[in-house]
Amino acid sequence: MTHFTRFQSVVAPLLADNVDTDQIIPARFLKVTDRSGPKNGLFADWRYEADGSPKKDFVLNKPEYRDAQILLAGHNFGCGSSREHAPWALKEYGFRAIISTSFADIFRNNALKNGLLPVEVSQEVHQLLVGRATSSLSFELAVDLEKEQVEFPDGKVVRFPIDGFSKYCLLNGVDELEYLLSFTREIQRYETERAIEENRSV
Repeated sequence: MTHFTRFQSVVAPLLADNVDTDQIIPARFLKVTDRSGPKNGLFADWRYEADGSPKKDFVLNKPEYRDAQILLAGHNFGCGSSREHAPWALKEYGFRAIISTSFADIFRNNALKNGLLPVEVSQEVHQLLVGRATSSLSFELAVDLEKEQVEFPDGKVVRFPIDGFSKYCLLNGVDELEYLLSFTREIQRYETERAIEENRSV
């Protein structure tokens, strides 16, 4: 994974509630077994007509949002099945953070493990964001993981929760396996010392 740094981006509003992982990436796109390609299926049933042409009124097809790195979602985002392809598709498309009032636990965990930041905010803050994002096509936010906060253009700051281990991994660009491998020397030293102790006790 890449190091997660502070960034600023236009906010793409996709305000449907209870968006499940089959809507994020339909099952027919789950044939890939790596993280290259899932973006093609991202919101496919919403993005494209039956003939494959883009739906002009879908938010991600609007030119103002094609480079958006922040998705403002409705409530209970990522419910449904546990498919890891959902955060793969969002991340490969270019999103770095998803903002909602709540996330399904499995989706949240999968997102964090894949370098995608789920930002949970209160109902009040969400309503404020919806108002700003829907009244301006160029509404931007900054996301600062180090400070655990979202920053408005007017200086308003909203903090969001994240567990310490996930924050560490995102900031350092490591997944769980890479984190464990960073202790290889300590593990080898422990095993060596343990073997010596066992030989002494024989």
